[in-house]
Amino acid sequence: MDLYDQVMGAAAAIQERSGAERHDVAVVLGSGLGPLVERRPNSVVMDYGELPGFPIPQAMGHAGRAYSVEAGAHRVLLLSGRAHAYEGHDMATMTLPVRAAVAAGCHTVILTNAAGAIPGWLQPGDLVVIRDHINLAARNPLVGPNDERLGPRFPDMTDVYSPRLRYLARRVAAEDGTEMQEVVYAWWLGPSFETPAEIGMIAALGGDVVGMSTVPEAIAARHMGAEVVGFSLVTNRAAGLSDGRLSSEEVMEVATRARPRIEAFMDRFLAHTDLGAGPES
Repeated sequence: MDLYDQVMGAAAAIQERSGAERHDVAVVLGSGLGPLVERRPNSVVMDYGELPGFPIPQAMGHAGRAYSVEAGAHRVLLLSGRAHAYEGHDMATMTLPVRAAVAAGCHTVILTNAAGAIPGWLQPGDLVVIRDHINLAARNPLVGPNDERLGPRFPDMTDVYSPRLRYLARRVAAEDGTEMQEVVYAWWLGPSFETPAEIGMIAALGGDVVGMSTVPEAIAARHMGAEVVGFSLVTNRAAGLSDGRLSSEEVMEVATRARPRIEAFMDRFLAHTDLGAGPES
């Protein structure tokens, strides 16, 4: 079965199991953010094992469930957890859930992650919006034969992360007096955290935050014509920038403390009527 058939098969399974003819918005919930879906009423829950081709996440804080919910006027597909390249997955497998969401109707894809901060103006607990990314893993989900039914051979990546949606995110954050910063996200393959020298290199390249996900999904979603916006929750200072040792437990602890504030923001952002405007021309 080729990639197009896999994507369409997974999209059909989403539609069948959710009972929704189409979804408008997809949200990928990163490390520690999965519980953001727990209190949503009338949600339809689908284990990834029910959706053909969906990889089962192994990382801490990634549940491996999809939720079909309503938010304002939008039908939203919440993907609680993602697979990572460091788990041994190939790019096609890693990005299949996002591709399936787009094929199921999602014209907007919201990507979230936990990340380490490099500049001093970022601190643990900050929620920031991604302006651009740096691919330091030297992997790309578009390598190999291209199927024009999914997207063009050479998609433009000038605005991977929609300027329109970044502006909307800053405007929604400002409603409660919060100034949301824009950052450049650097994708590090992992699973080992970066060394201090590597963090110095990322800083010299212009990276503000560093994490182990998001970039392949953003590329795949843009390849299929979806509008993408990405958010990073800063959970720690990057290697060599604080006295402590890096750990996944620290990531989860900070995510848990920040969850009520992020949940309030996401509720407002998902319900915003401008979110449904569709991809930019």
